[in-house]
Amino acid sequence: MTRLLRPLLCAVPLLVLGPAARAEEYPHLKMGNPSKAREDARDKDNYLMAKKYFALSYNNDKGTPNWVSWRVTKDDLGDARRVPFYPDETLPRGFRHVLPNDYAHSGFDRGHVCPHSDRASSGEASRATFVMTNMIPQAPNVNQGAWADLEDYLRHVVKEGHRLYIVAGPAGKGGTGKNGKHDTIAGGKVTVPSSSWKVVLVLPEGDKDDIDKVFARTRIISVIMPNDDTVKHDWPHYRTSVKKVEQLTGFTFFDRVPAETIGPLKAKVDEVMVKVPHPARRRPTSDPERRGESHGNE
Repeated sequence: MTRLLRPLLCAVPLLVLGPAARAEEYPHLKMGNPSKAREDARDKDNYLMAKKYFALSYNNDKGTPNWVSWRVTKDDLGDARRVPFYPDETLPRGFRHVLPNDYAHSGFDRGHVCPHSDRASSGEASRATFVMTNMIPQAPNVNQGAWADLEDYLRHVVKEGHRLYIVAGPAGKGGTGKNGKHDTIAGGKVTVPSSSWKVVLVLPEGDKDDIDKVFARTRIISVIMPNDDTVKHDWPHYRTSVKKVEQLTGFTFFDRVPAETIGPLKAKVDEVMVKVPHPARRRPTSDPERRGESHGNE
């Protein structure tokens, strides 16, 4: 009986998780899976985690995601409160569990990849973003400055009647925070990236399938920001093409969109005029951590 039950029990996670990760049923991978990550615990450095509010590829060796992917609509926005950070207990046995205190006194912020305010429609959605598998070490001037400004701007775009498909993550090794340059923190447990990147597909709302909404003039916003405190509030300065982000990361973005449509879009750099708030006049962020007021922000 034991020999018969063992293969059945081993198959249960695949039966439960597999359908959830299928792109046609799961919004956060609808436009593609950038690194072809799978829910296979043997692949520790490209392990797919198809969560309810975002998807990610986890890199066990680095202690960070390779990328996080999520869709944002008006229904995702709100005013839910922040909560404490917490380790990801859904990682398979044998994986490295990064703890909130692993960032303590490092000089780097616990930088959300999928931001809290993109998931502030409910307490449950907000809490989901505080899991440590959604964090990367970011220099304070990046996390609290240009990166935060870009996040605010993208939510403004959503409120104007758009939905966004976003993929973001770290690249390289070695960043400069408040305590100088470091390749890793927490005794080598977590890799400090040399840059952060984000690619955003901007689509209108409507009943049409989102893939079918992509056409020759669809807007794509892409940025690569160095992970150091030289970064200012001028996030548009860091705009680049999706193709450049692909070259940096080795990933392929939005590959479920027909190649003849997405290919030319990937080569473009967004040139839409963006008004950047002066730092002295910038409204206080709704994110307490970015004001250094809570949760041990370094």
